[in-house]
Order: sequence, then structure tokens, then C-alpha cells
Amino acid sequence: MKQALISAFLGKTQDRFSEYHQPTDLAGRIAIAKKLRGVSGLEVVFPYETGEAATAAQLMKDAGLAFAAINANIKKETRWVPGAISRPGDEDRRAAVDLIKQAKDFATTVGAPLVTCCPLSDGYDNLFQIDYPKAWKRLVDSIAEAASHRPEIPLFLEYKRCETRVHCLLDNCAKTVLAIRDAQAANLGVTIDFGHALIAPENPAQSIALCAESGIDFYIHTNDNDGEFDWDLTGASRNVVQTAEFFFYAREYNYARHFTTDASPRIFAMESFFQEHLDMNAALWELVGKLDRTKWRRLMEEEKWIDLLGLVRTELLRL
Repeated sequence: MKQALISAFLGKTQDRFSEYHQPTDLAGRIAIAKKLRGVSGLEVVFPYETGEAATAAQLMKDAGLAFAAINANIKKETRWVPGAISRPGDEDRRAAVDLIKQAKDFATTVGAPLVTCCPLSDGYDNLFQIDYPKAWKRLVDSIAEAASHRPEIPLFLEYKRCETRVHCLLDNCAKTVLAIRDAQAANLGVTIDFGHALIAPENPAQSIALCAESGIDFYIHTNDNDGEFDWDLTGASRNVVQTAEFFFYAREYNYARHFTTDASPRIFAMESFFQEHLDMNAALWELVGKLDRTKWRRLMEEEKWIDLLGLVRTELLRL
């Protein structure tokens, strides 16, 4: 199991109410990550924390860390508050698409395997606010154009039900798969964030199966929440069995990319927060790996529900 962190969480964060932890630059964030057991990579947010490509690449090399992904942030600028790649204004939409292309350029230079993008501002708050079919077409066309740039670097789209919009256009896995099919680009995939799947609401393991059986690649973010809000809690702190099933299906489809931590320590001590998350993920991954998955899949095919519940109790929960 390869685990990574989103480097933006290794410094100062804030919400509507307060600020948490101290500011750090990329070098400081890499130094924190290097202290943590089980971390082999970072997902770095472009362009707001990457700095010069050569400098970033050298910092990562010196630390013995790999780039898990480059995160193209198309929601931070004021111009993109109402939307980015689905907006009717050509200039703002063009700038957002160009930023994704630039993130691909950066990924090429530093040797990152993929670019991920979460178009959170693309959506709507009120009814009768946007023209649904036209907004969808602009979204799809923008995705197709961005994907066509440096096609050797795949672009992964991260969905979320809401925030910053009341309704995000890419609010679940199925719509993201549909957008990818509409875009007709082979180098597109889905970023499956465990917590985003929970609030979609979806079963995260089924989201993996949907992508895989649709012939669409996927990249994984790990965290947890209460199913009501994207709290970005430590993995399996709320949903142990769902996390185990998530890892079960990741193993079934031979997932080999990083499991990237999209969790935020907020009030908790940063290093211990992330270490517990990493350790819990690793422990569950190893536990799932010891299961007789052929037997489990046979019982699922036969819909032997009670037998399976017994296995969950005895082999997963060890009760």
C-alpha cells in the first residue's frame, strides 16, 4: 500500500470560524511528511504551493518522496467563485482550462503521474440559476480540451455533492463517469474521495466497481465523515466496515496508485493525527489482504447474507 498526503493540510488551514496550525512553505510541509511512518508521496496543489518546478522536484527527491499527483486548483481565484470550466464567460473558462493545462506541464516536468481537479465552484445554488444543458456542455468541452493537452498525463476528476455550490455539477460518481464518456477522451479518470462518496450518498466500494467495470481509471483519496458533511476525519474513525470494503474492492481491481490522505487535522495535533490515519489505513489494508477473497466473492455472488455478516464479525471485526 502506497500512502501519500495532500501537502496543503501540512500547514495553516482555515474555515469560516477559525484558523488552525502554523503557516508552512513547501519545504516545511515536506519536512513534516518525512517524519511520518508510511508516507511515500505528496499531492501538491498547483499553482499555489508548488513554486518553481525544478525546486519542488529537488525538494521531493532530497526527501525521498514521490509526487502522487498534482492538484489543479480552479476554485481559489475570485474570478472563479461563480464557476470555472462551466461558466458562460469565455475568458474565465479559458483561464481555468489553461490552469489545468499548466498543471499538466508542471506534472511532466517534475515526473508526477497524474493531475487531479475538483471543480467545486461549477454548479448552482438557486433553482432557475443556470442553463443545465449548456453548462454541462461547457463543462464537458472544457474537460475534453484539458485532457487533450499532454495526453500522456491523465486528468482525474474529483466529484463532490456540494461545497462551494449547493449543487456541484459533478456531484456523484455516475455523473463523473458520464462526463468522461461525453468528453470522449481516453486519458480521463475519476478521483474517488471516500468522504465525498459517503455524502453523495454512495457506497465507496461500489464507486470503485462502477469506475472499473466502466473501463475508467480511478485515483483514491482517504478520510472519513459522518455521512452528513465532508469533515475529513481520520480514516475508519466512523466507518470501519465501509473502509474495509473499500480496500477489498481496491485490491480486487489491483489498485496500485497512491492512497492519498485528504484529511484535515484542524484542532488535533498534526503529526499524531496523520500518523493514526496512516497506521489505520495500513492495518485495514493488511487485514483485508489476508481474507480469502475468493470465498467472500462466492458468498456475495450467492447472496449468502448471514454467512457474510458472520465473516464481517469474525474475520474483520474479530469479534
